[in-house]
Amino acid sequence: MVILFDKFNLPEDLFEVVFATKQQKIVAKLLFHEMKDHEGEMNKTEMSMLATRLHDGNIITELDEPEFKGKKIKISYNKRQFYDRILTPMKSMGMIDYDLYRKTYRLSEKFKDVMMELGIMWSKELRKKTKIGG
Repeated sequence: MVILFDKFNLPEDLFEVVFATKQQKIVAKLLFHEMKDHEGEMNKTEMSMLATRLHDGNIITELDEPEFKGKKIKISYNKRQFYDRILTPMKSMGMIDYDLYRKTYRLSEKFKDVMMELGIMWSKELRKKTKIGG
């Protein structure tokens, strides 16, 4: 996953920076809020049930998008794409941890740590001596 952003026009919503499409952003926020409702942790079965409910279009929610303000809408999202485009990238970026032994997904602060590490990498890159032509 590649994160591209304009430092002068950062959206207020982190999910807009991380996810490429509005639909991905909506589903990622839905997952985030669902996990927060479960004290930041969901087991494998609960995650699968959420993915199935999304796939079947059985989730009705309110969005904080201006065009949907105050309206309840039905959300559907392909189950495989949920895992491939939402959950897996959130795990790989450190937003969500998966505990292999307990088989649970947990919201994580590792994303913040990785972003700080990227900043440090950039600082090191700036200090490196360069050779012209390679």
